[in-house]
Amino acid sequence: MNITKTNIDDLNAVIKLQIVKEDYESRVNDVLKDYRKKANINGFRQGKVPMGVIKKMYGTPVLADEINKMLSQELMKYIRENDLKIMGEPLPNETDQKEINWEKDTEFEFAFDIALTPEYTLNLSKRDKINFFKIKVDEKMIENGVEMHARRFGSNEPVEAVEEKELLKGNYAQVDAEGNLVEGGITSNDVAISLEYMSDEDSKKKFIGAKKDAVIVFNPAKAFSNKTDLASMLNISKEEAETLDADFQFTITEINKFVNAELNQELFDKVFGEGTVSSLEEFKNKIKEDIEKQLVNDSDYKFLIDAKEKLVKKSKMELPEAFLKRWIVATNKEMTEEQVEADFSNYVVDFKWQLIKNRLTEENELKVSEEEVMEFAKKQALMQFQQYGMMDVPEEYLTNYAQQMMQNQDEQRKIYERKIDDKVAEYLKTAIKVEEKEVTTEEFNKMFE
Repeated sequence: MNITKTNIDDLNAVIKLQIVKEDYESRVNDVLKDYRKKANINGFRQGKVPMGVIKKMYGTPVLADEINKMLSQELMKYIRENDLKIMGEPLPNETDQKEINWEKDTEFEFAFDIALTPEYTLNLSKRDKINFFKIKVDEKMIENGVEMHARRFGSNEPVEAVEEKELLKGNYAQVDAEGNLVEGGITSNDVAISLEYMSDEDSKKKFIGAKKDAVIVFNPAKAFSNKTDLASMLNISKEEAETLDADFQFTITEINKFVNAELNQELFDKVFGEGTVSSLEEFKNKIKEDIEKQLVNDSDYKFLIDAKEKLVKKSKMELPEAFLKRWIVATNKEMTEEQVEADFSNYVVDFKWQLIKNRLTEENELKVSEEEVMEFAKKQALMQFQQYGMMDVPEEYLTNYAQQMMQNQDEQRKIYERKIDDKVAEYLKTAIKVEEKEVTTEEFNKMFE
């Protein structure tokens, strides 16, 4: 097989592969022999079908299949052995490709376009400056954290009368315009409703001051705007809920009020583990530490966005744009040329940043170990457990959960990319000048508007 590369310019090249009969004949014959062994054709015993019949039936598709396999193997082998740095994947050439007649031709020539990785310089130094925005943790954020934990471990307690945001339990029964029960009407028992989520104020007022066993007549379709919730509440279909407009009596069987957990040692132990903090002041300080850790992730995210913008601009990199547009369409069947064209400026930035990231990773040997990926997965698992109030999760649980996450290849790739981003950010902080600026949450959020 003869393979040649012709450079079109600094960013584009064409690879041609010339395949003669000697290259593929033995491979095709081996496949056809295997077909002959397995062929089950009327009039012939299995394994005794004449080779001429097999070739007539299967020769052309087998030839095409084997040559396509050879193409893929030899093309990638050539790229690898010649250390060609390419973008995307090879695409069939649209002008030089000769027409192929699989039934008659014995020699074939294939042409593929490739996009070459552009040459560029970065020369990072302390003259390059990027801001690092440290978000200030204020008292309001700490108090919100205290409230969140107190509410998370709060509980419903019975009260005598409805005030404003109570959780009620009771029984629904449909009534007519005069307030009489409708025979065969809709009924639903032991239903929980929350005044906090009742959108109609007039309906809500009917409940204020009511006590257990009180009977309230109202229109639930008017009181609750979410039709899915309404259907579940009345035990009817969503289609029925969409058109329902009727009064119901609601007989109150329970009145409960949600009460936040007390700010005491029991709460401190539930949130941070036994003995971690022993006073309200220490509790608030620990909440502040946790908020600061979370905000550092936000700050790092912003830092990497700014680094991406600065380094892409500094590189003054040129890309094989025409090829990349073709490649995006070829590998994303749902994308049209018009869609790619409209959003291509964003693609360009992402392509350039990926090339820069790859170079920084390779040149500075920024590697992510399996242990680091697993540790990050365990932190993700812990955060999920903590959302359900489970703060002190045994290590073996976290390990098992993380291992399950790692079985998902897409999830594993995302974690790896996240850790690479972290490594790149850490490196950049040592290679360039970082100016730390303290900002409020409001000021930080405005940067993304």
